[in-house]
Amino acid sequence: MKKQIILEIIPTSSNPLQGDIIQLSALKIQDWKIIDRFDYRLQEEKIAFKKLIELINYDKETFVYKNSTEEIMRDFINWIEDCDLLIIDNIYTRDYLKNIANNKISICEMLSFTYHDHIIEDIMIKYNLEPSNYIVDLLYEALIYEKK
Repeated sequence: MKKQIILEIIPTSSNPLQGDIIQLSALKIQDWKIIDRFDYRLQEEKIAFKKLIELINYDKETFVYKNSTEEIMRDFINWIEDCDLLIIDNIYTRDYLKNIANNKISICEMLSFTYHDHIIEDIMIKYNLEPSNYIVDLLYEALIYEKK
């Protein structure tokens, strides 16, 4: 099976021309096994909306910190190779990834959901998942249940 990337972007704005990516987490999987992780954040002093820092105020030591969205995306593009991207098909993810040529597949459709504001909670209920700070981990677990 070709490698795939499950990813989640946390931006400051739904419009990439007006916002930054403050966190990008991703799992590289092959044959439904995790083979690598990508957990990057924008340096806190670079985040204009200080209220958003509370949203990502966990596991600080496990992230790589960068000074700009451009730096995060450059490293991400190098990391993803030619893998398919399994994305949360919300109003902004495709826009933030528009300059990436990789195939983008809706993880929502793979899990038989239509995107809505409480999709993660609904996924947790459907697959009986424990809460996690990492949405990509929850999505990975849900995909594993679907593949059984």
